[in-house]
Amino acid sequence: MIRAAALILLAATSATAQQAPPPTTATASPFRWTGTLSQGGLILGTAPAGTRTVTLNGKPIALAPDGRFLAGFDRDAGPQASLIATLADGRTIQQSLTIAPRSWDISRLSTLPKYPVPEAEFARIRPGELAQIVDARKISASSDGWRGAFAWPVTGRISTLFGSQRIYRNGEAGSYHSGIDIARETGTVVRAPAAGVVIFAADHPFTLEGNLLMLDHGMGLNSAFLHLSRIDVKVGDRVTRGQPIGAVGMSGRATGPHLHWSLRWNDAKLDPLLLAGPMPGG
Repeated sequence: MIRAAALILLAATSATAQQAPPPTTATASPFRWTGTLSQGGLILGTAPAGTRTVTLNGKPIALAPDGRFLAGFDRDAGPQASLIATLADGRTIQQSLTIAPRSWDISRLSTLPKYPVPEAEFARIRPGELAQIVDARKISASSDGWRGAFAWPVTGRISTLFGSQRIYRNGEAGSYHSGIDIARETGTVVRAPAAGVVIFAADHPFTLEGNLLMLDHGMGLNSAFLHLSRIDVKVGDRVTRGQPIGAVGMSGRATGPHLHWSLRWNDAKLDPLLLAGPMPGG
């Protein structure tokens, strides 16, 4: 799933480029994995033979029948993590992981307040929208998309990088950018980056996300696509890698046409660049 092309991330963008640590491959340890042990990174692992359960930092994670698993690390993940496998005979095997830190594109807007006064209509509508998103993320679909390579849903200029953040007046930090923004003209076809199952397809534009589409790739890994001009699939549809699923737009809160693509593994927000590799033509 983590392609060789993602070894070193050098994105030619209008934003400040970030270089992530190179992926790691473990073969000598009882656990084996490929991927990137860094903030915003994901590894595809194989547990030791005879493993019944696996935990990451004490929390159970999904284990496929063939012993494969995913482990992801949030943008603000700490420097250490721990994998523990429990075998059929009750023995445990522990693997310590060192999570590389990354630098982020930080903008300081010291003259602006963190939040404008919220509109009454937004305050009324937003809780219901968030509840729908939370409910969708609780769906665990059966998909093997997590096993394969990920592709860019659209190609083009990256206008905002994952993890970028604004610091407002009095040092108050805004929420960091949870995905990648790709600037393209309205109507550009958006394709599934990997196989998956549609777990949410908005029937009207949300206040912030606009026309929102979500895919579950299995094992707790899901994609979200924001600001679409149209959605071409419905909840429950199974899609294949490269299948058209919608089109770029600027619905919701957007200043121009673009696709916002975000990835999550359980509660960890991931950097799409670490899965899809450098932008083609960048």
